[in-house]
Amino acid sequence: MFISFEGIDGSGKGTQIKLFAEYLQKKGIDFVIVREPGGTEVGELIRSLLLNSDLKIYPRTELLLFLASRAQIVDEVILPALRAGKTVISDRFIDSSVAYQGVGRGIGFELVEELNRFATSDVKPDLTFYLDITPETSLKRKMIKDRMEKNGIEFLNKVREAYLMIAQKEPNRVVVINGERNIDEIHAEIVEIFEKRSKSL
Repeated sequence: MFISFEGIDGSGKGTQIKLFAEYLQKKGIDFVIVREPGGTEVGELIRSLLLNSDLKIYPRTELLLFLASRAQIVDEVILPALRAGKTVISDRFIDSSVAYQGVGRGIGFELVEELNRFATSDVKPDLTFYLDITPETSLKRKMIKDRMEKNGIEFLNKVREAYLMIAQKEPNRVVVINGERNIDEIHAEIVEIFEKRSKSL
């Protein structure tokens, strides 16, 4: 099973991925965790470029760098793990590009979806948890800001709206989770949804 976690900055993805990994470990489920951008030697080099606050990176360049990192991790890590029967957990995947570059940067929702299909050989998560918080909450939680996060509330509003559009478009894959709640409540909901979904596969 391929599971991705999505959300605007400060949504609590990292915390929830850690708790979910601990749950899988206790259940004896074999898994790998990947992150975007990064997760491979090539991807980590791309990540260092993308998060460098000193660089001026134009929107199309930014998108293509994300797609390059994604193409590498799909071929090098994700597909081999899935073929080996492992559960794959990804900290961000295709929806991030649609939300951040497609809508946030104005490149285009459909265009980025098409480019994602090319970069991933049409690999998609079976289940995506979108942790929904307001831009105001995001800005309160994120004290240290890298290049991707210095965009302000208007940008984050566009990104959040894009995520909600994706969830509306693909309700069978994307589950909207209220990320404003208690950490344990969120984790319990994620586990409940995962258990129901895994039984139906």
